[in-house]
Amino acid sequence: MSYNKEMFELGNHGSAIRELYEYGRKRRQIVGDMNVYDFSIGNPSIESPKIVEETLVNLIKNKKSTVLHGYTSAVGDESTRISIKNQLNKTYNANVDHNKIYLTCGAAASLAITLNALYSTHDELIVFAPFFPEYRVYSLNSGYKFVIVDPSPDFKINYESLERSINKNTKVLIINSPNNPSGAVLKEEDIIKLATYLKKKEKEFNHPIYIISDEPYREIIYDDIKYPFITNYYDDSLVCYSFSKSLSLPGERIGYIVVSSNAKDSDEIFKAVAGAGRALGYVCAPSLFQYLIANVVEETSDISKYKENRDYLYNSLKELGYELIYPDGAFYLFMKALEPNAISFMERAKKHDLLLVPSDSFGVKGYVRIAYCVSLEMIKNSIKAFKELKEEYDNEK
Repeated sequence: MSYNKEMFELGNHGSAIRELYEYGRKRRQIVGDMNVYDFSIGNPSIESPKIVEETLVNLIKNKKSTVLHGYTSAVGDESTRISIKNQLNKTYNANVDHNKIYLTCGAAASLAITLNALYSTHDELIVFAPFFPEYRVYSLNSGYKFVIVDPSPDFKINYESLERSINKNTKVLIINSPNNPSGAVLKEEDIIKLATYLKKKEKEFNHPIYIISDEPYREIIYDDIKYPFITNYYDDSLVCYSFSKSLSLPGERIGYIVVSSNAKDSDEIFKAVAGAGRALGYVCAPSLFQYLIANVVEETSDISKYKENRDYLYNSLKELGYELIYPDGAFYLFMKALEPNAISFMERAKKHDLLLVPSDSFGVKGYVRIAYCVSLEMIKNSIKAFKELKEEYDNEK
């Protein structure tokens, strides 16, 4: 065989999210944009803050092109890393060191680098269902045994399942809050409980157990919930972040890794992060957007519009009789399918031009994810289709 079979399979079978998105793109060409209710992909619909465009224009006009488009340090521009450190320490009263920040091509690169940096032979990785499907891809490519913890009723942390799953080979746990796909948020009491539990397990197994906190939706939290920054609660932690959602820059692929200054062997871990970035070819994130971030790190898009979308969609679907997980953050709604088979339900929904992602690839059966980072107008227009779909199932009873 002249190619890597595992890589072929990844290329030959795209993610369920991307496949549905491509279906919607083709469908819109046939029936028109306004007649397809595409809730498939987490592509921000809110414009970036005006200062983003103004800063980019200013950089292009006033910064030498040899600097603007030249290489930065492999770990990232120092002034940008200092700006990120200052923002995190100001916002969360954290103890972040800019010398422990590694700039990346978005959260995907952050996760791939971090997992490779921490891996040793026989290590296991724990994820909490429901989880972002690409975690499986990143972890298996790094070498980990991929271990799934079953969801709790509130879609947070199921400690009975966690206790059955954790063992002496457990090296890493990934937490994702606000969660993709459920929108659940781990609050301060949740993080304190998890940190306390893992500290005991570190002593029991006599080695560090790392939390990787995947935080691309960190700023998208509603109802005045305080966000608990993980390094304040658990020493052996790393943060993977992307500006894709907070600044509506998904296509620019810019993010970072933070290694907790209090982690055991934090200097060595950061060097392993830099080494993994080198080995994977993830050195020197896009220079233009590094310089942009240095100037807009405290800005966000108008998050209130997502809350408006959430409230309208949640209340409308609840009124129609759908069962839903109330989302405290992100821009996803997790809805119970009207039959046990979520894939079959998705296919029925497609006949109404409703594009909903089945939960199977998220590690949970019987739900669909609705990405409401779309226009409010589309959400309002879609309610008729949701109503027709519900009536179709009700009439079959």
